[in-house]
Amino acid sequence: METTSRTLGRSGIEVSALGFGCWAIGGEWQAADGQPLGWGKVDDEESVRAVRRALDLGVTFFDTADVYGTGHSEEVLGRALGKRRDEVVLATKWGNVFDPDTRTLTGADDTPEYARRALIASLRRLGTDHIDLYQLHLSDADPVRAAELRDLCEELVGEGLIHAYGWSTDDPERAAVFAEGPHCTAVQHALNVLQDAPRLIELCERLDLASINRSPLAMGLLTGKRHTSLEAGDIRSKPPAWLQGFGGDGSGSDPEWVSRVEALRDILTSDGRTPAQGALAWLWARSPRTVPIPGFRTVAQAEQNAGAIAKGPLTAEQLTEIDRLLGR
Repeated sequence: METTSRTLGRSGIEVSALGFGCWAIGGEWQAADGQPLGWGKVDDEESVRAVRRALDLGVTFFDTADVYGTGHSEEVLGRALGKRRDEVVLATKWGNVFDPDTRTLTGADDTPEYARRALIASLRRLGTDHIDLYQLHLSDADPVRAAELRDLCEELVGEGLIHAYGWSTDDPERAAVFAEGPHCTAVQHALNVLQDAPRLIELCERLDLASINRSPLAMGLLTGKRHTSLEAGDIRSKPPAWLQGFGGDGSGSDPEWVSRVEALRDILTSDGRTPAQGALAWLWARSPRTVPIPGFRTVAQAEQNAGAIAKGPLTAEQLTEIDRLLGR
């Protein structure tokens, strides 16, 4: 069964079933304490070629954030899309404060005033007059303040600056606060075959929201490659507490996680899929609401990810077997 497009929640906006996440193409950036927050060095020309290749292969949904590469991801994406901006649905995020000169994350700002300033800056970097999906990037923001930001987002919709909005959070209760706004249409949250999120999926299905899936390939673990030597600028070389599956000492992939992936290999590689394509196929089978957004840095990665679309979702039987193998 081929799945080429999905509806972005209650907005009715149609997107390709696969989105592309633009964190990695932002290049290197860091936290104030020097913790790497990017995926290592990038070649901007290759990033531009990869975005354009994805477009040619039918990918119409691109997700970035103002803080990725401290503005650099938005600039590269804007340049890559150019005159083809109207062919795509563009999502970005706000809430983090950063210094582009030192490429450093400096803090967070949850005020409505900052949200408006951040939006204007994102529009400029992306070279567009509107954002299709604007997302709060502070996963644990105060729910009372979030209600103010939701109301501001409704104003921004009225002004034509954004078409819809959502919250990037793994907390269903927080997501529900945003969902009270009529133009809230999505929750972005972690979801992959190793890390299910049943409460968030249930919320999306009940409230007519899109489930935008970050870490759909478990930060590379589901590509089937063993990550042993990671460059210094790669977030996985010094993983923060929330990043599971990698050794805290820079040793790369956690052997326990690797063995889980190996246990699923036969199912994920069914019908000629690569392990990464199988991981995306699991997400499509998990719910009609899901839109996975794997990252990419090269044309080859763009082609492999986009190649999953034609192969469609896994079967219900395969989903059940995966749950059995993982003891869920």
